[in-house]
Amino acid sequence: MTATVHPLPRKAEPSLTPMMALVAEGMNSVNAVILDRMQSRIPLIPTLAGHLIAGGGKRMRPMLTLASASLLGYGGSRHYKLAAAVEFIHTATLLHDDVVDGSDMRRGKKTANIVYGNPATVLVGDFLFSRSFELMVEDGSLKVLRILSNASAVISEGEVDQLVAQRQIETTEEMYLDIIAAKTAALFSAACRIAAVVAERSEADEMALDSYGRNLGIAFQLADDAIDYDSDAAEMGKDQGDDFREGKMTLPVILAYARGDEDERRFWQDAIAGDRSSDADLAHAIALIRRHDAVNATRERARMYAQRAIDAISGFPASAAKSAMTEAALFAVARRF
Repeated sequence: MTATVHPLPRKAEPSLTPMMALVAEGMNSVNAVILDRMQSRIPLIPTLAGHLIAGGGKRMRPMLTLASASLLGYGGSRHYKLAAAVEFIHTATLLHDDVVDGSDMRRGKKTANIVYGNPATVLVGDFLFSRSFELMVEDGSLKVLRILSNASAVISEGEVDQLVAQRQIETTEEMYLDIIAAKTAALFSAACRIAAVVAERSEADEMALDSYGRNLGIAFQLADDAIDYDSDAAEMGKDQGDDFREGKMTLPVILAYARGDEDERRFWQDAIAGDRSSDADLAHAIALIRRHDAVNATRERARMYAQRAIDAISGFPASAAKSAMTEAALFAVARRF
């Protein structure tokens, strides 16, 4: 007796494709607003802003605004300008971050601060912040303005908090989670929540989307932390080890330090202080992180937050939007770039 064995199909890796397809038409409208509002009579402003905006980013945050609106069945158009405002806030923070960090690579190309200089980069970031608030005011909702302006303030607090924690080996996991909840997750949650406001939905729906965005943002940032010690520059679009050389206490380092022996802890103390930053030191740091399974542990924590995001929207009816948002949470953890 013979039998034919049919191998089970391999489950595809989660991707942003369903979400991109869901919001494709709406993103055309958002991109039109972005292109229009980044213009200025000063030619350097749209040139520098376009250097980053046209640089191939995922547009994750404005897509979340559109997907959340779709989840709620919203049929209006207010969310297009607000999604553009969200992207301007994000772009402004990236421009400022690259100056603060002295970064030279972003999305596979030289950063704006390297090409145009620090002063121009900071000022164009300020211009984009201003444009975002213009768009909020034009929407006319004080609640939307309160949500997005608060998110902007929280992001700044998170960035300052991270700056204070830089090169501080005593930074704990709890302290770090507070930092990324502010600097990354705040805009994710606001981007989702404002959709419920324009759709005139209940406070419960608002908070469900707020929770989805916040947990997704934390998962997204933890995955970034893992990628910095688990991928090469070709995948990331930046130099591997940037966080290490900048003395950032990200979760893989926090875990490796906590789990290390006396010699390993001494290495981390020197490295985070800035005294061990060569390629050989980076290789040793990666080896220690692998020895203590810190990348996998970081991804495991990211998976926990991704599941919390998925659970937050479990009460909404089944739809293409709900499915796309669920897969986006899984993608945030599984991605390698």
